[in-house]
Order: sequence, then C-alpha cells, then structure tokens
Amino acid sequence: MKVEVPNDLQPGEAVLVSACLLGEETRYDGGHKKTPALVDALHQAGLRIISVCPEVLGGLPTPRPAASLEKGGASAVWGASARVRTKEPPADVTEEFQNGARAVLEMAKAEGARYAFFQERSPSCGSLQTNVEGALVDGPGVTSALLFAEGVQVIAINA
Repeated sequence: MKVEVPNDLQPGEAVLVSACLLGEETRYDGGHKKTPALVDALHQAGLRIISVCPEVLGGLPTPRPAASLEKGGASAVWGASARVRTKEPPADVTEEFQNGARAVLEMAKAEGARYAFFQERSPSCGSLQTNVEGALVDGPGVTSALLFAEGVQVIAINA
C-alpha cells in the first residue's frame, strides 16, 4: 500500500490518525488495522501523529458490538432523523458516536489539524463509504461528516 501525504502539510504539523491504523486495539472486535506504510509516510513527512478513536472517546468499550447507521447516513444522524444502533445486543449508541465525534473535532481544533487519516468503511471514520443498516454505502461516517463540515479533510485508508 502506498500512502500519499498532501503536499500542503508542513513538517511538525499535526494530523489525526485512526488509532486502529496505528496498531492500537480499538476496533469494535478488539483488533487493529495497523498500517506500517501510513505510519512510515507520516513520519517521513515529519508530521505529528495524533491518535484518535471516536468510539472509544465517546465512551464505548473495546471490544464492543458492531454498529451501523440507519438510513440517511451520518447527515441524518446529525439531523436527529436517524440513529446509530448495534444489532446484537440491540442498543442505541448515537450519543456515544456523536460525543466521540465532537471530542475528535475539539482535538483537531486544539492541535490545528487540517487532515485526518481514517479507516475507511467505519460508521465513525469512513469518509467515502460507511456502514448503513449492515451494508456499505457511499458517504461518510459520523465523525468524518462532522470533520468535513468543519473544514478538516479526511483521507480514506483502506486497511
């Protein structure tokens, strides 16, 4: 896997990175998606890596039940017309997803991060595709949607 680092990033600048991509066991299943090529590219560019897991920051445990957005996706979740739910056991985790997204946004602002390198297909971090009612659909996850709205660019990493 080759990772392209945007040309406008300067050495010393902070970037957000999904914790699971750094090898932290924060995925819903307790695993990770460590991506050495990403870490190498960011280090070679001299960037400061800020590890984030929106779901953990929102108060969810690891491991945790897999979650999915309802129809309408992240924009509907933020518009209060859709929820984030787990299937087994059934639970509404919308508040935790939104709280985690807000925490990530606050970190981005505090660190001056203009870019995030996030795990694709996640209901939180997906930027091009996310999980809606158990299927992959085009569109961002809850955290990526908030970051996009606030001007933070999210780069999809398919690990």
